[in-house]
Amino acid sequence: MKGSFVAWLASVAIAGPAAAQPGDAARGELLYSTHCIECHTTQMHWRAQRLVHDWESLRAQVRRFQGVARLQWNEQDIDDVARHLNDTIYHLPRTEQVGRAVGAR
Repeated sequence: MKGSFVAWLASVAIAGPAAAQPGDAARGELLYSTHCIECHTTQMHWRAQRLVHDWESLRAQVRRFQGVARLQWNEQDIDDVARHLNDTIYHLPRTEQVGRAVGAR
């Protein structure tokens, strides 16, 4: 079973955004662990002066840092990473926009 999960992760990484479903937190986790975790440990997300206070500010910070890192992520990539961070760290209330992304699956 572990081998099939690793194969799935590899196929998602190779196939890119077209293989992802809207709001795909698993793909967001893959993107985050591949491109962000080196500098952004969990501790960074809990610092006193954090810049994330709601869904839109979370998306804005993901967008900002992917730009700094020159990752050229599209909106789906940004949403997927934001969803992963929200599901695992922030637990922010979901806005209407988030609800539409979930319902689009």
